[in-house]
Amino acid sequence: MNGNPEQHWCEALYDVKAAELILYGRALGLSHGEAEDALQETFLALMQMPFTPSKPEHYCVRSFRNRVLNHRRSLWRRLTREWESLRWFEKLPDETPEELAAMRCLTELPVEQREVIVLKVWHGCTFEEIGGLLEISPNTAAGRYRYGLQKMKLKLAADALARSGAPQEGVAYERDERDTIAWLASAPAVNGA
Repeated sequence: MNGNPEQHWCEALYDVKAAELILYGRALGLSHGEAEDALQETFLALMQMPFTPSKPEHYCVRSFRNRVLNHRRSLWRRLTREWESLRWFEKLPDETPEELAAMRCLTELPVEQREVIVLKVWHGCTFEEIGGLLEISPNTAAGRYRYGLQKMKLKLAADALARSGAPQEGVAYERDERDTIAWLASAPAVNGA
């Protein structure tokens, strides 16, 4: 940073957002290496800015997202990404079966729902912030979040029933997002951050 106080904001922002942005890149369909490349390109561009944005975190996430979307447009990169799509999170030896199931369910969601869930749960964005970032209404963002969590909960409950050997016919599921959020929150962070 060469002692430039204007660039200190980039260093602090990197410390706070790097792991979250890599996970976000994975949620958008990049491999781990591609997400790291997009992260590096984003911060190189931020460091070259002549001013500090009024909302640095929002600007950073938006800039990262734009770079990821540009990156994804390549056909060859898309083929590589499909091979990498099975592994988003850093693997830890003490992962519980519930954590693994929640991670698997997250990868199976449609990209639109998965993206909102990652932004809401791991980045702590409001629906208004997510709507602004994705250029959708806050209500649409909330709906994608709600439907994504609902799909995850139903899938996790069905998997639990299948493992228990109990019959699955006539089972009613209540809507309780807190359980799913607890499972998602227990997923390990990228790079141990």
